Amino acid sequence: MAKPSFAFLLLKEHPFGREMLRQVLSEGYVPRIIIEEDSDIGDEEREKFLKRIAGNPIAPSIEAQALEHNVPVVAVPIHNSEEVMPHLEGMGLDLIVFGGTRIIRGEILDFPKHGVINSHPGLLPECRGSASPAWSVYHDIPIGSSTHFCDNGIDTGELLLRREIPVIRGMTYEDLCYETLVLAGVLMKEALIAYENGNWDKIRRPQGKSEHPTFRNASEEILQVVRQKLRDQTYAHYSD
Repeated sequence: MAKPSFAFLLLKEHPFGREMLRQVLSEGYVPRIIIEEDSDIGDEEREKFLKRIAGNPIAPSIEAQALEHNVPVVAVPIHNSEEVMPHLEGMGLDLIVFGGTRIIRGEILDFPKHGVINSHPGLLPECRGSASPAWSVYHDIPIGSSTHFCDNGIDTGELLLRREIPVIRGMTYEDLCYETLVLAGVLMKEALIAYENGNWDKIRRPQGKSEHPTFRNASEEILQVVRQKLRDQTYAHYSD
């Protein structure tokens, strides 16, 4: 198969999407269009994420990467069908790739020929929802990232890839957030390689059930417990 024709959606200049775009561009996967959500909520989510990865490097801006590869960038106030679909009509997209968005439902999910895919900074199905590294430490779930199809649930679509990260004693919460961010981009790149090689039918599979609920943002009290467990090195899944 040829390289996929795809659109890339993310919250404006979100570090998660910046790293993912860097990864996929490194293998020659250039989106037809980048659609950023420019909103107050998006700004809040970006700033929260920047705090989670404080002290770690950030990929070049979306603006800079898009300019280098001649990719058009448009901004919408929200990633819903009314705002996004006019920019996609007539493109004949194979895929849509989510690179750090809010929950998106509706017509967008049904538009591309071969689906919408997302990378999640947690292992699925065990750790769905927000703040996955925090909840993974809190509940002693192995830590990693997953690439999956998007449906109308929250992180419930079929899996393509998932991989654990080695958690070394002395790693901080910020380190874990950063490592899952990078791995999420790597897995998206590998998923596009698998698409081009015609291997999706070999690797896609149902997620199965999770014994945990879909997690929401971790409160400061939860984060205090997480940081203490990492300082005390009582997390259950160290690799060293």
